[in-house]
Amino acid sequence: MPRARADFKFLASAIITDPRTWDAALAQIPYAHVLQTWAWGEIKARHGWSAQRVVFSENNAACAVAQILRRSLPGAPFGVLYVPKGPALDFENVPLFERVLKELEHIARAQRAIFVKVDPDVRVMQNAANIFAQRGWRVSTEQIQFHNTVTLNLARDKSEILAAMKNKWRYNIRLAEKRGVEIERLETGDWRLFYELYAETSARDGFLIRPFEYYRDVWTTMENAGQAKMFLARVNDEPIAGIILFLFEKRAWYFYGASRNTHRDWMPNHLLQWEAMRWAKAHGATEYDFWGAPNKLNESDSMYGVYKFKMGFGGEFVERVPAHDFVVNRALYWLYAVARPRYLTRVRQTGQRRVLAN
Repeated sequence: MPRARADFKFLASAIITDPRTWDAALAQIPYAHVLQTWAWGEIKARHGWSAQRVVFSENNAACAVAQILRRSLPGAPFGVLYVPKGPALDFENVPLFERVLKELEHIARAQRAIFVKVDPDVRVMQNAANIFAQRGWRVSTEQIQFHNTVTLNLARDKSEILAAMKNKWRYNIRLAEKRGVEIERLETGDWRLFYELYAETSARDGFLIRPFEYYRDVWTTMENAGQAKMFLARVNDEPIAGIILFLFEKRAWYFYGASRNTHRDWMPNHLLQWEAMRWAKAHGATEYDFWGAPNKLNESDSMYGVYKFKMGFGGEFVERVPAHDFVVNRALYWLYAVARPRYLTRVRQTGQRRVLAN
């Protein structure tokens, strides 16, 4: 794709309403993320948001895209806008980045948004930080997605990928194979079974999950779009662990992982990850994103153990740009972004005390 002119005087934007046209445009753009795909916007549109997809072009060539989600506030003409893991563009091209932000600001004002949130999937760079600050954007207090992660280079030979792992991780992969753990690549995901594994993991590890109907919608929609794959680990035909991988163009993301409390010492999760990497590589992926790492590399962080597991595969810790907000209505922003979270925290704490009291 030819690089657009530096001044972007004639940068144009168009709303896209065709799924193939949108995903084809997204595929051409640097830093394209699976959460910017048409399928993801359709999922969110069934769960309280509406989706608007904007392609920016210069000389009839697409140079940036932004899938903008809008949630209306009940009983009010206002809403909030969110660009999940976007916009997607060449962030080293400063004039383009400035113009795209300017257009998002205009859209936010036109749609009576309290604010617009973006969290571009790009490594921390000074150019981006400076542009956000110069245009009045602020680092968001609410990070919807992980902004740090661990990635693995799949462009190497399989032997090189294995050699880069820690010795213990290679040993655990061989151990799982020796003990008879079998990995099944499902053509059609068994979502009820995976949810049961996920719920068991949630209870053991202490994180909250949504109702089954939501995940069934997510997983089915992404699978039907050719952007999700489910892997199950079995011992004597008993499912003991599983993962769901998302795939778009040359990138794969490990989005969901689940396991039973039994046979964990058989190391099924190590073998699952290795099989998922091999499958992603065979399907054209050159990068494997483990999807999530601590904000700070501190052993007290609740994600530190998961981070160490991911790094053991020879991954690289990647610090990405945090989410930023452009505030249109300061008074309502304070109510939504400051007062509301404080109130919800008190409600949750009160509810917890009542549960303990009973």
